[in-house]
Amino acid sequence: MEKSPLPITKWLPALWMVINDKNGISSYEVARALGVSQQTSWFMLHRIREAVQNGSLRKLSGEVEIDETYVGGKAKFMHKDKREALVKNRRVVNDKTVVMGMVERKGEIRAKVVDSARRRSLLPEIWTNIEKGSKVYTDMLNSYNVLSAHYDHKTVDHNVTYVNGDAHTNTLENFWMLFKRSVKGTYVHISPYHTDRYLDEQVFRYNNRKDSDSGRFLKAAEGMFGKRLTYKELIGVVNQ
Repeated sequence: MEKSPLPITKWLPALWMVINDKNGISSYEVARALGVSQQTSWFMLHRIREAVQNGSLRKLSGEVEIDETYVGGKAKFMHKDKREALVKNRRVVNDKTVVMGMVERKGEIRAKVVDSARRRSLLPEIWTNIEKGSKVYTDMLNSYNVLSAHYDHKTVDHNVTYVNGDAHTNTLENFWMLFKRSVKGTYVHISPYHTDRYLDEQVFRYNNRKDSDSGRFLKAAEGMFGKRLTYKELIGVVNQ
């Protein structure tokens, strides 16, 4: 909220709406509710997403599911200018943004945009976020076939079944369904450049799903301290 011309009576209701609407809330809805422009509410929502980023250094352990998915519409249906900007500014494979997730069963989730579903993109995230020796469950993607060197690795072949004993990625599949429902039903379209921020919002709600509405609100408010996102940083023109 630093240097914002908007009063706190606008910011706090916006924070409450973002944190406690499980399907997300669009900038148009917030603009109507608060009596501000859509452009203003869009900037507000992205600053709130910045505040709820997961800065935890704790590694996931125990039983951990790993999975990847693809987000976004096909570039061939976009205007030429948007299509060129999409490819230039963000990691896109076959017209879609690649997202990977890791979830500790009965624990928290981590999700972020990656360059591709290849080993060079996925493995560094796994080494960083999952404690060695943990039980990890994945699908049959070849990028994961080296995990047994550091983890108790079990796989499930989705061409045959979705559950193989205790091996499945259903927890993450449910999260992807929630995220894509919010993208398609609430935001309609999200830029690949900003996908990480929408993920941060959904991850925060998921990781605090057992908390009360007021508890989530207070935790999100605490996350505002020490963070700042300018408009130029948000649209990626700081160093241009």
